[in-house]
Amino acid sequence: MIRKLGMVSTIALAAALGGCAMMPGFGSGFGPGSDMPPVAAPATAPIQYVRDVHSHARPEIARVKHIALDLTTDFATGTLSGTAALDITAESGATEIILDVRNLDIQEVRDASGAPLQFRTGAESPHMGQPLTIRFPAFAAGEQRRIIIRYATRPDAAALQWLTPAQTAGGQQPYMFSQGQAILTRTWIPTQDSPGIRQTWDARITAPSTLKVVMSAEGLTTSGEAAGPGMTAWRFRMTNPVPPYLIAIGVGDVAFQAIDERTGVWTEPSMLAAAHAEMVPTAEMVDEAEALYGPYLWGRYDLLILPPSFPFGGMENPRLTFATPTIIAGDQSLVSLVAHELAHSWSGNLVTNATWDDFWLNEGFTVYFENRIMEAVYGPERALMLRSLGWGDLQSTLADLPAADTRLKLDLAGRDPDEGLTDVAYEKGAAFLNTIERIVGRERFDAWLKGYFERNAFRPMTTEMFLEDIRTHLVTTRALEDQLMMDAWIYQPGMPSNWVPPVSGAFAPVDEAARSFHAGGPASAIAWSGWSTQERQRFLAWRPEGRAAGSDWLTPAQLADLEATLKLREEGNAEVVFAWLQIAVQHRYQPAVPTLERFLTTMGRRKFVLPLFTSLWAESDWGRAIATPLYARARPGYHPVTTNSVDAVVGRPAA
Repeated sequence: MIRKLGMVSTIALAAALGGCAMMPGFGSGFGPGSDMPPVAAPATAPIQYVRDVHSHARPEIARVKHIALDLTTDFATGTLSGTAALDITAESGATEIILDVRNLDIQEVRDASGAPLQFRTGAESPHMGQPLTIRFPAFAAGEQRRIIIRYATRPDAAALQWLTPAQTAGGQQPYMFSQGQAILTRTWIPTQDSPGIRQTWDARITAPSTLKVVMSAEGLTTSGEAAGPGMTAWRFRMTNPVPPYLIAIGVGDVAFQAIDERTGVWTEPSMLAAAHAEMVPTAEMVDEAEALYGPYLWGRYDLLILPPSFPFGGMENPRLTFATPTIIAGDQSLVSLVAHELAHSWSGNLVTNATWDDFWLNEGFTVYFENRIMEAVYGPERALMLRSLGWGDLQSTLADLPAADTRLKLDLAGRDPDEGLTDVAYEKGAAFLNTIERIVGRERFDAWLKGYFERNAFRPMTTEMFLEDIRTHLVTTRALEDQLMMDAWIYQPGMPSNWVPPVSGAFAPVDEAARSFHAGGPASAIAWSGWSTQERQRFLAWRPEGRAAGSDWLTPAQLADLEATLKLREEGNAEVVFAWLQIAVQHRYQPAVPTLERFLTTMGRRKFVLPLFTSLWAESDWGRAIATPLYARARPGYHPVTTNSVDAVVGRPAA
């Protein structure tokens, strides 16, 4: 039976914007049969742009509406080159547009007729790159124009990682992929790189014929088009307006296997069977997400399982979530990551934080939604375990961060927006929404949240706009406002007094086992083989109450007992290995160093890499003697997103 593509709602009543599906993951041409549902943004007031301190753009004067890319990949030089055609609108009388670029080689700029336009690249700003100012004759009211920029990226473009064949699973072909969040798209596309400036786009990407190109858009070429000796061109389009950080590309030896008629997995051929088996729950997750908060508006939902250097667990690129291979545990125990990235199709991709100061609007909503998907698919107990683990992570984060950075509404002016990517946005944001749900009731909260996504579809959202929406449609009395303490949650540090931490009864025997082992019991008494991944994480995260900072809580003999009895040297679940290595490093447990070295040289997920190097560095001479040469070996295999973070801790190795 053909799975429905989405229920009709108030935001799905306009003419279709998509094209027709030719095969899983690809379509061809506009017209009936498109896998893009009929979608249009609701009729609302014009977008009011807010100042984005991480962009040079002035969208209130002139803004990008559409990007058309025509780029060629060059693996020999590690560059992309070609053109970006930008469709722009502007205020009457405007004579320039300001774009964001970072280390792009801008060769020329022309108008649609081919006439050259004056342009100037300004001075480099920390974190932000450079402004690219393009001048043109004054705009008339309501006019739209196209400008064409010829350019090339540089080998050190921070969004792009170029892998040698040896860095892939297959070992025969090179690979390239992008990671644009937060402000790295400007390192490979000249545009207004702000989450509040949504743009439609299309692309023609030329690559070696031995490789396949995939993008976060509807594919228009089933098997590519001949583009000269040894080269093939691939075409794509995205007809829903998206923030630039969601424009994503992957080029490599990849294959596809469907899960159902609208979901499937892309990855290297040698990994395809394992990846597909792990991702089977994806189809049910899409159905449950739609049942909760309305239709999925992006057509297909596929996953691209990347090589291990990918810096994040997942990235919610529309239609094609990019995911780490560390999600493949062999037992589907880490698929909450898929639920998270899928939830972003509503919170983040559909309704997007206007600036990175409002990042919690993306991630807090998504963690809440992710947990609701997990509850629908796996039951309330598993969902509660995940919430409880998140609360544990948040407690550690709150203790480590400056008070100002524990607020939901951040001030990241003059800072890398990645500094706001903490558990505060994710877990405190979700805790806030769980608090609202608890106080107003799930039925009322769900009705508001579904309406929130519909009312604000394809629009940038600020914290203040969120407050206006919820006060209009849900929190309509002073008494309820006081009970919810919304301003305290958003603008004050720490956790408000109305927060009720989640408690999972399933963890009670795990905590008792941890206490017994700490008191001197044998590791053989731990019911490890019968525990889920979440229970194993809980056990390894346990610490005795009142422990002094930096003090050990286990003896060398206990560590050796754990390592041997639980077979932690052979453990394949990345989350479990990471939790064990945090213990080992904090105890300076030398026998675990080979496991640590293997782990840090075979994957580049920042969630694991940065804390482990940070822990090593905190262990003075012992840890630093390990960290320095290890990082020098591992760093070439990491994405710039990861190295930028670790460099700040360990220092950049000498060339």
